[in-house]
Amino acid sequence: MNKNDTLVKTLFVGISLCLVCSVIISSAAVGLRDQQKYLKQKDQQSKILSSAGLLTNQKSIEELFSAIEERVVNLDTGEYEDSLDPKSFDGKKFEAEDYSRDPLTSIKLTTDVDISSLKRRENFKKIYIYKEENEIKAIILPVRGLGLWGTLYGYLAIESDLNTIIGLEYFSHKETPGLGAEVDNPRWKSQWKGKNIYSSTGEIKIEVIKGLVDPESPEKKYQVDGLSGATITSRGVSNMLSFWLGELGYAKFLNRLKEEIERKESLNV
Repeated sequence: MNKNDTLVKTLFVGISLCLVCSVIISSAAVGLRDQQKYLKQKDQQSKILSSAGLLTNQKSIEELFSAIEERVVNLDTGEYEDSLDPKSFDGKKFEAEDYSRDPLTSIKLTTDVDISSLKRRENFKKIYIYKEENEIKAIILPVRGLGLWGTLYGYLAIESDLNTIIGLEYFSHKETPGLGAEVDNPRWKSQWKGKNIYSSTGEIKIEVIKGLVDPESPEKKYQVDGLSGATITSRGVSNMLSFWLGELGYAKFLNRLKEEIERKESLNV
């Protein structure tokens, strides 16, 4: 037996190697933190742009996103919350369970209204507005809700009539590949364009149905094909949109914005 092959020396070499590897991995993680944050932000910006049909190969994401106006909305009043800077606003902390218990920043949802299993609803949301020649062309609204395995996070883009959908994009979810994860399928996503949200009486009608949309149905303008084998995810998407487009979601903001747009249009006549 080699005199160097002792238990103490073996342990020393093993521990030293582990420490060296730990230092290397930790240094890499810290060094890449800013890059990871940048890439995550870039991905979210691309989803925002894509939901509104603004993502093109002609310009960079940064250049395209510079045309997007960011605002923080108070969901209780429907007004812009100018006291919160959109650039530094962290919507995640308003969703966090420990932070959102403050009644000034969130409300607890009762089971009869919590159709998307949120438990609490934050009072402030950052929304995105795209304009051309000072005219609103798209409003992009963050939405979230429970799917099968976890929360789906995404963006819903609507036209300036505040009733016609431009697109729906998800940037984070835990749905099953080939089933619920088909929310990322371009074919399924393309169905959302041109769909209507509200009926003529203001009722929320948009939904993901079970099966395929009947092209002869008068309800087709409110319907999107169900996800095959993913009934719970399909229902989750419908519930998510019903909640966030309703009174506890963006309804007050959208009503205020609609009045503002109509008032501006009347002045230009």
